[in-house]
Amino acid sequence: MKNLRVILISGLSGSGKTTAIKALEDIGFYCVDNLPILLLPQFLELCEQSGGKISKVAVVKDIREEASRPLFRPRSDPASLEKPPMKPEEAEKLIDMSEESRRILNDLKKDGYRIEILFLEAKDTILIKRFSETRRQHPLAVGGSIRDGLHLERRLLQFLRDMADQVIDTSTISVHELKQKIQHYVQEENPLNRMTVSLISFGYSFGIPTEAEIVMDVRFLPNPYFVEEFRNLNGNDQKVYEYVMKWDETKELLRHLENLIRFLLPLYQREMKTHLTIAVGCTGGKHRSVSLINRLAEIFRKEFDKMGLYLLVRHRDVDKG
Repeated sequence: MKNLRVILISGLSGSGKTTAIKALEDIGFYCVDNLPILLLPQFLELCEQSGGKISKVAVVKDIREEASRPLFRPRSDPASLEKPPMKPEEAEKLIDMSEESRRILNDLKKDGYRIEILFLEAKDTILIKRFSETRRQHPLAVGGSIRDGLHLERRLLQFLRDMADQVIDTSTISVHELKQKIQHYVQEENPLNRMTVSLISFGYSFGIPTEAEIVMDVRFLPNPYFVEEFRNLNGNDQKVYEYVMKWDETKELLRHLENLIRFLLPLYQREMKTHLTIAVGCTGGKHRSVSLINRLAEIFRKEFDKMGLYLLVRHRDVDKG
């Protein structure tokens, strides 16, 4: 086994690969963006010749390599948007190129390289929205729609998704959360299959988090919003937190939640789940739910760490409204 650690980041355009590579750079990885896999063997050989100065590298492999090939019209061509989308036979040639990339990666692994693949993706509707907000063009959408480009991109990168050690859906997580997640996954002491437990507060006024496996409605608890001095504060403020925590029904609810979470975690782990999202909601997502999530985080942080679980806390709606 080679001493060099290699993280290959891939995924769909707009899924967060730039954030991922920056996250790895921040923790000491030597990073290269958009390196063709054809050049990866030579690059790794050069890294090995660094005399130990380069021990961990991260490389981004995405669709830009294929998009730059002659099969695509240059985006600088004013007439490119008027030309028809890629023909099926042209797309098949790109699929063949992807198979060549698969062969190179498999050969490198046989040669003893430790290559871990992280694949980022998101729902098409989310990716289309991101492209619309940034006014960027999808690399494969020349002559077609963004949705067409995403469909082809999924086909071209499917082999990397199949080979991935970890697939991360970024549809519902922030840039900061993605950075935390990436850094956590690649830490030497934290294996890639370590389970993540997300505790999310939310407001029913803004909808239930679609990613949640467990949802708890705490709108029955006394509401600090109706206390004048608490109205413009939230559950991160100590006064609000103490107000929510002082009620008997809050204490009883926490006891039941603790028991439920401790009962469920081993069952989720037995099913090889890599992520469990527990959401607690109140009306606006500012007071009661935030306080409860903070308390649950206090209760379980050390316990999860001993169990080898990663804890992520998110207050989705605390700044809304």
